[in-house]
Amino acid sequence: CLPANQERFANGKLVTVQFHPSAQVVMTAGHDRSVSLFQVDGIRNPKIQSIYLESFPIYKARFSVDGEQVIATGTHHSMFFVYDMMAGNIIPIPKVRGVEERFLRNFELSPDGSFMLLIGTSGYLHLLSMKTKELVSTMKVNGRCTASAFTPDSSKIYSYSKEGEVFIWDVRSRKCLHKFEDEGSLEGTCIAVSKNNQYVACGSSSGVVNLYTTDVCLKEHRPKPVKAVMNLVTSATCVTFNPTTEILAVASRDADEAVKLV
Repeated sequence: CLPANQERFANGKLVTVQFHPSAQVVMTAGHDRSVSLFQVDGIRNPKIQSIYLESFPIYKARFSVDGEQVIATGTHHSMFFVYDMMAGNIIPIPKVRGVEERFLRNFELSPDGSFMLLIGTSGYLHLLSMKTKELVSTMKVNGRCTASAFTPDSSKIYSYSKEGEVFIWDVRSRKCLHKFEDEGSLEGTCIAVSKNNQYVACGSSSGVVNLYTTDVCLKEHRPKPVKAVMNLVTSATCVTFNPTTEILAVASRDADEAVKLV
């Protein structure tokens, strides 16, 4: 296959590559302050458009669940941008009232399209309404939160702390339902929940990825993983399941070609 973004390679590091939820479109975004959209036909992959965000190197960009918006956070900013694809408008969200953070970088979107979860500093998690981009509630984990994931039905959030603990939150009541220790984790780095809600994968700085069944995670404080994936030798920076929960991809951005499919 041709490079998806062959009509416009980025001038800096790419931080996001994501397929549109319903159209044959791929988005790239990165440190060169731009978000680009390409029609994926496998022949030419023509560029649809590029949006330039002045003095805003992008940390992360995501399509909204309905595919009508792109949300982008910066590397050193407390604001973020929403690009309305239908209207063609770039909407800056300068400050979310009630969120006192110097930088807003990492975030997750709930699968039902209702919420945006901002992962703040000092263990704070800010739940925003996707419709209004206003604060709904704030939760806090012990220590520092490094990664979070919604369950497929958007009812729960798994938050992984730097100290290797996973906190399970109820989205509706914003209460902590349970917490467990990720076995052998020195520092949590990434987490994913499978689409059928059967498994949870926890990746740590040692490169080990532990796979748990969700029912064990909800009951036990020190659950035993069904499998420990030891193939990475550098910090696991990405874990993700394929849509049918048959394959788990684990990757590390600290080494070239450190991608394993389990």
